[in-house]
This record gives sequence, C-alpha cells and structure tokens, in this order.
Amino acid sequence: MIKALKKAWLASVMTAGLVLPGAAMADTATAPSVIKIGTLYASTGNFAIASKGQYEGLEYWAKEVNADGGVFVKAFNKKIPVKIVAYDDQSSTSTATTLYNQLITQDHVDLLVADFGSVLTSVAVPLAAEHKMLLIDPTGSGANFFTQKTNYLADVSIPSSTVWPLPLAHFLLDQHIKRVAVIYDSNDFDASQAETLKETLVKGGVTPVYYHGVPTGETNYNVLLHTIAARRPEALIEFGYPPNDIAFLRTLSSSGLHFNMTFTIFPGQLMKMMEKTVGAKAMAYTYTYPTPPLVATTDTTYGPDTATFVKDYTAAKNEAPNFLNVAGFNTGLIMQDMLGQAPQFTQLSFHQALMDMSGKTKTLEGEFKINENGAQLGELFSVAQLIPSGDTNKIVVVYPEDKATGKPVYPAPKQ
Repeated sequence: MIKALKKAWLASVMTAGLVLPGAAMADTATAPSVIKIGTLYASTGNFAIASKGQYEGLEYWAKEVNADGGVFVKAFNKKIPVKIVAYDDQSSTSTATTLYNQLITQDHVDLLVADFGSVLTSVAVPLAAEHKMLLIDPTGSGANFFTQKTNYLADVSIPSSTVWPLPLAHFLLDQHIKRVAVIYDSNDFDASQAETLKETLVKGGVTPVYYHGVPTGETNYNVLLHTIAARRPEALIEFGYPPNDIAFLRTLSSSGLHFNMTFTIFPGQLMKMMEKTVGAKAMAYTYTYPTPPLVATTDTTYGPDTATFVKDYTAAKNEAPNFLNVAGFNTGLIMQDMLGQAPQFTQLSFHQALMDMSGKTKTLEGEFKINENGAQLGELFSVAQLIPSGDTNKIVVVYPEDKATGKPVYPAPKQ
C-alpha cells in the first residue's frame, strides 16, 4: 500500500513538472541549448605543433557529434549540440592561467578541457580545483598532478608519465644494455619519466653513466652530445617535447657520433611531421613509444576502432591523423560517454561517471582506467623501433613480447 502511494505521488509530482531533490533525471525544461566546452590551444611557441593537433582532433569530434544531433545527455534525457569555446594561449603559462579563468568565471563553460601537455595543463589543475570544476585532461601527464585524491581532475587520453618508461627500462634490462645515458627536459613531464627510468634501471643493477636535465627550451645539443659520447654509453635516451626531439636528432645526425641505441618520444606521436622536419634517414633505427594510429586498437567498447577513425578522419580532413589528433578525438569520446552516463548535470556527477567507466571502457586508444587521483593507468605504451622502408620508416614494436611485431635491430647500423 505504501509503495503504491509513493509510486502515485512520484507520478503526480513528475507530471506537474516539479524536480525532486536528488532526482536521477533533471527536468528537460532546464536543459541548456548547447553544451559549452571550454579549452585552449597554442598557435605559436614550443607546444604549438602538438597543441594544434590535439585541438583539431577535438574539433573533429564536435563536428561529428553535432552532425548526429549532438551528444546524449542522460541528465536531460535528450541530445544536445556541443559548442567549443577556445582561446589561444600562445604556449604561455601566464596567458593560459588568465584564459582558463576566463572560461570558468566569464564564459561559464559546462566542461573544461586542458591544452596539450603537462606545462600548459599545470596552471589549470589548481584553478579547476579552486572553482570545483572537473578538468578534463587530454595529455597533461606530469606526476605532480596526481599526488592526492581529487574530484576535479581526470587524465583521459594518455597514461601518467610516471609509468611511460617502464617498458623501456625493462627492454634495456632484457637486452643486457649496461651503459645508459639519459638527457631530459627539466619539467614534470620529462623529469618524471627520467626518474622512473633511472629507478627501474638501478633496481635491475644498471646505473646510468650520464643523467642530466636541460631547460625545456633547449635546442643546442652539440656540446651535450659530445660530453655524453665521452661516457661511452650503449644507449642514449632523450626525453623532451617536439622541438627538443627535432633539435636533438638533427644535431646527432650531423655530429658524426653513433650510439647503438637512441630513443626519443615524439617520433611515435608525430611521425610524418618529424620525418619531414628531421629526415627519415636521421630517424632510422631509433626507438620511440608507438601510439595510435601507428598501433591499432580493434576491440573497442565505445566509439570507432583505430582503423575506422583513420579512414573517416582522412576522408574528412584530406590528411591522415597523428596521435595528437587521436588524443583530441578520444577526449571528446570520453566526455560523450560521461555525459551519457552521469545522472545529474553537475561536476561531481561527471567525475563519478568517469570513475564508473574506469576499467570498463575501451576506446581507440585502449583501456580507459583512472585512479582516485585522476591518473590514467590504462592505454600503456610499448617500445618500437623505426626501421627503414623505402623513403620512410616503418614502426616495428619490439617490446613487450606479447605485443611485438618484430625483433630489434641492435646495435643500430651507422647511417
């Protein structure tokens, strides 16, 4: 009897158009006309190449969902178009701080998406927490972001950089490489990778013969390379951003120096751009982290698999996507799934939806899995080598063995 009365009362309240406290479904009359997604991009500066790629991927996702009527928002039980509100931070953290604040306090965006990378994301993390706004973080993976539990940060498209070099370290140990040199940018993204690599190698009985940090804007590697060569390393690992990798590989190619193994990060993310800028020959036999679409995910649970995305993106944009395009698009997918699952249109409900998706969702980037600190633990990278193939290089995954598509060529031939 009580259940029947409660059911009738609920029906009459909903019919009257009232909203119950804590109701799972919001009143459709309160639904916004668009979902405003605030983000930044860099048109100039050290992060421009990667930032623009990430932004283009997010833009492509927005165009695709709007062509289908928008995203389904569970809180309003309807599809709503998305609108991207974006500003140019010019690779400046001070400018980014002002613009993130503008997106939150003046534009009143519904969702906040960080610009590319850890440096430009770093200023958004405390700002989002201060305003109790969930920061959707595509590629800011610095370890310092994820030191405590939070409801206002989620790394959605790239693993926490702390775990990136674990396969690389184990590959070096498995290859019995005893003399390792490490040069890294002194920012959280690169320094955290260097520290993880060093700690893992030391535990395996290998102490780097050279371990040195340089400014993030470093482009002069000539003296550094000769200093490193004097230590006679078998493997040289360089952790930097695209401008660093470009300058490093160019200098190495013209220096006359040779190392049995050389590793850099961004050939695996921006392969075509790096080959065009550095030259395929200069990159031959070097190692990197291979990322989608260079490696593919086929068994997705949400959104297209990698091959389908590459086909559709190429047809729409008249150019093949790189990893940053994938990361931007994947960020949109995760937000889309989140909005389709969150029972309320609130920042805390969005965060809880992401936590509920964790470990159960697989996109074209791999398994989506975050911890209570917001760190991404899925989508782990392998180790690959660039093997000459005609006028270009092909990616050959060499580690771990269960993902390998070939054997490493070691030592690397002199070019």
